[in-house]
Amino acid sequence: MSDQTMLKVERLTKTYRAAGGPLTVLRDVSFELHAGDSVAVVGPSGSGKTTLLGLCAGLDRPTTGDVVLAGESIGRLNEDDRALARNRHVGFVFQNFQLVPTLTALENVTVPIELRGEGGREVEAAGRELLERVGLGERCDHYPVQLSGGEQQRVALARAFMNKPKILFCDEPTGNLDGDTATAMVELIFGLNREKGTTLVLVTHDLELAKRCRRIIRLKGGLVISDERT
Repeated sequence: MSDQTMLKVERLTKTYRAAGGPLTVLRDVSFELHAGDSVAVVGPSGSGKTTLLGLCAGLDRPTTGDVVLAGESIGRLNEDDRALARNRHVGFVFQNFQLVPTLTALENVTVPIELRGEGGREVEAAGRELLERVGLGERCDHYPVQLSGGEQQRVALARAFMNKPKILFCDEPTGNLDGDTATAMVELIFGLNREKGTTLVLVTHDLELAKRCRRIIRLKGGLVISDERT
């Protein structure tokens, strides 16, 4: 693990407008992660876990506070600039996959690189290799509708690896997988953390999975109630 700060969350608060008045789902959250670190964010439903993950990855803007991602302050950036920062630094495994239905498995995997204006045989070969690694080498030309939920999750994981992210965000990455497939996915995720020094931020309800991280942050009612090393 490096001393380089990869993620710095500074007094993060997120409030939404609701019919009954303002709804604050995160309150004054602060923490810091170094390159190669791994942290699990746990807590009951509605505690703010997924909101925190989205803010850290630049999918949304905080109401107050800031997020510094790989040395770049993203809290006040507009949507386009946050998207550029994500493409440079971030891999994201969503709970609901977020695959493009009109693209094949291979095209879904390579799309982060093509968004940079890059492509060609080397990119296609790298995408095929990643699909092989997640056990889908024979499914490159299949569309999401032709894949099971577990297979779609594996495509999403391969896509997250495609741009060699400095930091990988995972939202319940094993939630839709059977036991054997979930085990394989966990090994891939932690293998990337171990081999490449990729910082890992994991939202999960699975406490055994959480314990594989070096650190566990517990949220309740939008507040950090504990932050401990495993």
